[in-house]
Amino acid sequence: MPYAVFKTPMEHVQDTSGIDAGLAALGVDADAIVAVVAKTEGNGGVNDYSRVLIDRVLRDYFRDKGSRDRAGALAVPVALSGGCDGFICPHFNVFVKVPETAATAKSKDDLRLTVGSAISAKILPEEIGRLGMVEKIAAGVRQAMADAGIANPKDVHFVQTKTPLLTSQRIADAKRRGKTVALTDTMESMAVSNATAALGIGVAVSEIPMPREDQIAKDLAVYSSVASCSSGVEQDEAQIVVVGNRKGIGGSFRIGHSVMKDGLDIDGIFEAIRSAGLKLPDRPRASDMGDALVNCFIKCETDQTGRLRGRRLVSLNDSDIHHTHHTKGAVGAVAALATGDTAVFCSVAALQSGPAGGGMVAAIINADKAPK
Repeated sequence: MPYAVFKTPMEHVQDTSGIDAGLAALGVDADAIVAVVAKTEGNGGVNDYSRVLIDRVLRDYFRDKGSRDRAGALAVPVALSGGCDGFICPHFNVFVKVPETAATAKSKDDLRLTVGSAISAKILPEEIGRLGMVEKIAAGVRQAMADAGIANPKDVHFVQTKTPLLTSQRIADAKRRGKTVALTDTMESMAVSNATAALGIGVAVSEIPMPREDQIAKDLAVYSSVASCSSGVEQDEAQIVVVGNRKGIGGSFRIGHSVMKDGLDIDGIFEAIRSAGLKLPDRPRASDMGDALVNCFIKCETDQTGRLRGRRLVSLNDSDIHHTHHTKGAVGAVAALATGDTAVFCSVAALQSGPAGGGMVAAIINADKAPK
């Protein structure tokens, strides 16, 4: 069966009306949902419990609007990236399995979007920032690739993970069991958890060999170009969604990826869209895409040198607003300019998810809507 993807805004933290409308337009119910990747309002930090609320709303939705029981609802990967700084609009990206039609069957000889998911083994507090977590993420990604029917790692264009971070309670739990943790700064553990997951993804898709432990969150020359990693307090396991292309599945959708070399690299966004199969002019604008672009998924990071294209940044020294908020809002605006839509998935804390000071970009298009 082929896959479809739709994007719908979130008018408030319990708003699922857009999901209702999207499923109805596809002629399917909630049982067809295979994953949700969303931007949520909130501070995007360790204590961003809006993510917990929305996660619960979605689990109830899967159960109440379909035939899943509670265990089945908990098995659907949900990756929530908190914080809608600047112009970023809260929204859901819903991945759905749809019935085959005569139209979708015609594209079986072409590369078309496929989705796989997995839930990793439980990630212990003492494994965050260490090789134990890298290995668990890599194993989960390989499982999700198999679920998507992807044999060639080059056909993977986007891997979204949601992993645990460190809280004071989790640190205390490790100490009670006689274990040490890689760090005790809970806010910093978000970036470190993301970096550890990104390296696990890179290992699974053969971009990099197994890293040394001292490279995690430190050697920024080692990274994955398909990793989009978020972390939070929602769960102890990694929720993993692999999105790529394969032949034989049919459908209307394709995905591609590239990287932003820095926070102003709008050409990196357009290159990801071209990679998905949409032809663009040399100097593209949002209007050149028509209705073909579903969404872009972007990771971004404040350059640790404190400079952007030679100019000094002050965000790393801002004691009032954390630098992640500066960067997310700024890169979100660049992405909104490129796509013509503020409902763009822009997530910060991108250590080792793309080059230092930049980040990975994935783009999903509806090939049937590509301008002629």
